Amino acid sequence: MSPFFISILIILAGGFFSLLFAKQAKSARIITVFFLSLGCLSGLVDASSALIRSAGAERTFEYLTLFSLSFKMDGLSAFFLFAVFGICLLSSLYSYHYMAHEKKPVRVGVNYFFFSILISSMALVITASNTLAFMLSWEAMSLSSFFLVIYNYEASENRKAGYLYFVFSHVGAMFILAAFALAYAQTGSLALGAMGQFPETLKILIFLFSFVGFGSKAGVFPFHVWLPFAHPAAPSHISAVMSGVMIKTGIYGMIRIYTLLDLHTHFPGMVMIIAGAVSGILGVVYALGQHDLKRLLAYSSVENIGIILMGLGIGMMGVSSGNPAMAVLGFAGGFLHILNHSIFKSLLFMGAGMVLHSAGTRSIDALGGLLKRMKITGGCMIIGSLAISGLPPFNGFVGEFLVYIGGFKGLALDTPAFIMSVVAIISLAVIGGLALACFTKVVGVVFQGEPRTKAAEKATEKGPAMLAPMAVLAALCVLIGILPGVFIPLPLRAVAALGLGLETAGFEPVMTMTNNLGFAAGVFSFMVILVVLARSFFYRKKVISASGTWGCGFTRPTVKMQYTGSSYASFILDFFRPVAPLSEEHPAIQGRFPLPTHYKSHINDIAGLHMNRVVVNPIMFFFDKLRWIQHGDIHLYIGYILLAIILLLFFI
Repeated sequence: MSPFFISILIILAGGFFSLLFAKQAKSARIITVFFLSLGCLSGLVDASSALIRSAGAERTFEYLTLFSLSFKMDGLSAFFLFAVFGICLLSSLYSYHYMAHEKKPVRVGVNYFFFSILISSMALVITASNTLAFMLSWEAMSLSSFFLVIYNYEASENRKAGYLYFVFSHVGAMFILAAFALAYAQTGSLALGAMGQFPETLKILIFLFSFVGFGSKAGVFPFHVWLPFAHPAAPSHISAVMSGVMIKTGIYGMIRIYTLLDLHTHFPGMVMIIAGAVSGILGVVYALGQHDLKRLLAYSSVENIGIILMGLGIGMMGVSSGNPAMAVLGFAGGFLHILNHSIFKSLLFMGAGMVLHSAGTRSIDALGGLLKRMKITGGCMIIGSLAISGLPPFNGFVGEFLVYIGGFKGLALDTPAFIMSVVAIISLAVIGGLALACFTKVVGVVFQGEPRTKAAEKATEKGPAMLAPMAVLAALCVLIGILPGVFIPLPLRAVAALGLGLETAGFEPVMTMTNNLGFAAGVFSFMVILVVLARSFFYRKKVISASGTWGCGFTRPTVKMQYTGSSYASFILDFFRPVAPLSEEHPAIQGRFPLPTHYKSHINDIAGLHMNRVVVNPIMFFFDKLRWIQHGDIHLYIGYILLAIILLLFFI
C-alpha cells in the first residue's frame, strides 16, 4: 500500500480511537492527537517527496467490477496536500490543550472522529481521479465539516450556521455534479480525463457550473454567505483548518477542471479576475465592519480567496494571450498565496482561539491591552496581521508581488487582457490598503490600549500545545518572506504539473525576482534588528518609570475613552455604504433626567440579505413541507427504498 493511503488509515485510526476511549478524556486526547499528528506528518513527507521529485502515484479500488474508485497524485495535488497535511498537523497539536477544558468528553471524542474524517476526505478529494471517488470524498468532507460546525449545537446561532453551511454545500455539490454529468454525457466514462475535444459552448457551460459549485465551497462572493457564520461557530482549530485549507479544495476543483477542459479563451480568466476583484474588495470591507474577531477573520478569508482568484485569472489570461511570463507569474503568485494564506490565516484563527480561551469572548470591543499579558500570542498575531496585509518582509507580500508583476505583464497585450490586468492591479491595491486598516484595527483594539472588561484584564495565555503551533506558523511567515527563493520551487512545480506548456517558460525570471526580494527582505530585517539592539544597548542603564500623559483636560480618563472597532472603521465604511449598508441603533437622549443610552452598529452583507431570501429560505420552506415523510415508521422507510429501486430500474 502506498504511503499516502497508510497516512489516511493512521488518521482514521485516530478518529476511531477517539470514540473508543471517549470517556477517558485525557487518554483519548493523547492517543487521538498522536495518531492524527503521525498520519499528517507521514502524509506531509509523502506529499513533499512527490512534489520535489515531480513524481506521481496512482491507485484504483475495484468493487465487483461494478465501479471503481481511482486516486492519483501529481504535482498539483501534491502541492495542495502539502498545505493540507501541514496545517492539519499543527491544528491537531493545537487541539490538545484547546479541547482540554471541555466538560463533555463524549462530545470531544465525536468531534475528533469527524475531524479525522475531514482531514482524510480533503486529501482524497485532492487525489480523486474519477467522478465517483471525487463526489464520495466531497460529500464526506462536507458532512464531517457540518458536524464540526455544530459542535456546540445548544446555541441557536450555531445550529443556524450549520444549516446554512449544509444548504450551500449541497447546492454547490449539485452544480459540480451537473458539470460532471455534462462531461459523462459526452464521454460515457466516469474518469476525470481530458475534455479538450468537447464543443466550445459545452466547455464554457461545464466551467461555469464548476465555478459556481466549487466557488460555494471556496467562499467566492456571493456564495460566501455560509462562511462568516460557520467559522465563528466551530472550535478554533477547526476554523483554522476550514479557512486555511478546506476552502482551498474549491480552488483546487476550479484549477483541475480548467486544465482538463483545455479552454484557452479569455473567458475563464475574465470570470476569475472579476469574481476575485469583487470578492477581495467586499470581503475586506465586510471584515472591517465586524465586531466579532472570528467573524472578521472569516470575511478576511473571502478577501484572500479573491486575491488567489485574481492570480489564477492572470495566469489564465497569460495562457490565452500566448504570454508565458504572465501565465507563470500569475499561476505561481496564486499558488504561493494559497500556501501563504493557509499559514497566516491558520495562525490568526489559532490566536483568536487563545484570546477566546483566555478572555471568554470574541467581541473586539470587549477586549484591549492583551499584549501586556499575552506576549507570545500578541507577537504571533502581529506577525500574522502584517503578513495578511501583504507587507514586507513577510510571506503575504511575496505572493501578492508576483501577482502584481504578472498583471503588469498584461498591460502590453490586447484589449481584454489589458482591461483585466488593470482591474486586477487596481483591486489588489485597494484590497491591500483596506486589509492594513482592518488588521491595525485588530491589533490596536484587541491587543493595545487598556482592557475594556474584567475578563480582558485577567486574560493570560496557557497551553504549550497551543502556543507552539502558533510560533511555528509565525516563523514560517517570516521565513518565506526572507527566503522566498527556497519556497518558490513548490508552486512552480505545481504550475509545471498543469500541463499547459509552461514547464520551463518563465521560471528563471521568477527565481531571480524572488531571490532579489529575499535579499531586500534580509537587508531590511538586519537593519531592524540592528536598531533594536542599538536601542537596547543605549537604554540598558536607563531607569524606566510610568506616569500619566497629558490628558487633554480629562483628569479622570476611563477605558471608554479610546477607539472602539466601530469608531476606528467608521470613516472608511461610510464610503462603501452602497454595498455595505450600515444598521445603527442609538436611542436619542431626551428629557431633563435622561436614561442611559447605547450605540450599536451592524454592517449588512448584501449577498447575505438577498441570498437568504432567494436560496436559503425557499429551500428550508420546501424541506419543512416534506417533514411529514420523517414519521419514524420503519416499514414505510423500507417502502421508500423499494420505490426508489423500482424507479431507477426504468432508467438503467
